[in-house]
Amino acid sequence: MNAEHTMHTNRYKLIVFDFDGTLADSFGCVLRILDEAASRHGLRRVDPRDVDSLLSKSPKDIMRYLGIPAWKLPLVVASMRREMRIHIDRVSLFPGVAALLDGLSKRGVVLALVTSNSYDNVRCVMGPEMTARFRFVDCGVAVLGKRARLRKIVARSGLAREEIFCIGDEIRDLEAARKERLAFGAVSWGFAKPDLLAARGPDVMFVTPEEIMPYCT
Repeated sequence: MNAEHTMHTNRYKLIVFDFDGTLADSFGCVLRILDEAASRHGLRRVDPRDVDSLLSKSPKDIMRYLGIPAWKLPLVVASMRREMRIHIDRVSLFPGVAALLDGLSKRGVVLALVTSNSYDNVRCVMGPEMTARFRFVDCGVAVLGKRARLRKIVARSGLAREEIFCIGDEIRDLEAARKERLAFGAVSWGFAKPDLLAARGPDVMFVTPEEIMPYCT
């Protein structure tokens, strides 16, 4: 029996979503903010010719490319969150995401969000009504801190790990889920290249948001 068939029979009760690149189309905004951060913090500017290769790199490799020392990362991330708030009108949900979240909520699926972005930015993009549908909203997560937040959600949910499904668009999302022994679905419309994510062996690859619904209660 293959993994995808097993997942269909599991019917997950809790879905933990990433935000940027998974629910929200913020790639263009992030590139602009990175350019502004380079000037403010003395970082290397992203060469447009390097964008594709950067999407294939791990967070640590991206930090190395930009020239961000570990001690400076929290400062840079906080600055980028503030800048995104200024340009938040450039960020919107991917097509089909609003309908997906509405459908999952109506089915009684528990929704969770774990993101490095700020709560204010998330709420501004999704709106107060949609944000309120998430039982667990964990924002401002450190770049490499998702595993700890997933562990807390598992504990607070009272559900077995087999009933929880993580969905994201980056390698760090996949690695955090794997370390917590949680199923992971990778979306093909986010920051990381689909072939790079597929090579890491997610439990399933999604091409559209609509494909997520059959995996839930």
